[in-house]
Amino acid sequence: MSDGEYVRYVALGDSQTEGVGDGDESVGLRGWADRLAEHLAAVNPSVRYANLAVRGRVAGQVRAEQLGPALALRPDLVTVVAGMNDLLRPRFEAAEVAGHLEEMFAAFTDAGARVATLTFPDIGKVIPLARPLRSRVSVLNDRIRQAAGRHGVTVAETAAHAVTADPRMWSADRLHAAPPGHARIAAAFSHALGLPGSDDTWTLPLPPGAATTGRYGPAAELRWSAAFLGPWLVRRLRGRSSGDGRTAKRPGLERVISEGAPGGPSTPEAGGRPAT
Repeated sequence: MSDGEYVRYVALGDSQTEGVGDGDESVGLRGWADRLAEHLAAVNPSVRYANLAVRGRVAGQVRAEQLGPALALRPDLVTVVAGMNDLLRPRFEAAEVAGHLEEMFAAFTDAGARVATLTFPDIGKVIPLARPLRSRVSVLNDRIRQAAGRHGVTVAETAAHAVTADPRMWSADRLHAAPPGHARIAAAFSHALGLPGSDDTWTLPLPPGAATTGRYGPAAELRWSAAFLGPWLVRRLRGRSSGDGRTAKRPGLERVISEGAPGGPSTPEAGGRPAT
């Protein structure tokens, strides 16, 4: 199947793939996977799209809960993004996480689907308190690349570009991409997959905008800790997850309504090329 001719796209993952940070519960979540599906639909209106991602899921849960239903949909394009929730937990084994990812890579490629994944940005630049976890990110990214290489999986190298750590790319909780971040991730996948109309503009710095100085100062860190870190820690201590009781937002293949032209971000709001 040539680039742009995909007709059944299925997305697996956690909150980023679900779209948290891009929209809200009242109007619905969009997210990078929805944006990628819109690009696919602009190229091929017959495309159908399912999103099985559920927030809070670790890689093992994504494999256990989403792999079977995804295979049953007989996708010809699959995105698999998981592991960030594993990184943030006290017990983290990169080999175990990568093993879950590789099992999914193998299952989908054996079924004839094209598979794409991504590498994770330096979370220490986004969450200063998470700087001790930088080595985890690096090790996991290396293992993702190795597993992808063994199965011919396409990798969107978001880790390689500084723009992914720009504060404007992230929502207030610093755990989820903001709309410009979701737009860039979608564009990164489009570019990695070689979709018509895609290019490397997603790698460029955001246009000059509001100053972010002080966003990570002591007062800001206290506010962030109270609003986001504290509740997250409480859930962990109670053995709870933000995804408890939730199911996939789009469990079946459905038509896609394209909200933009191919090529990913093309406006400042979406994080496109700066005006010259």
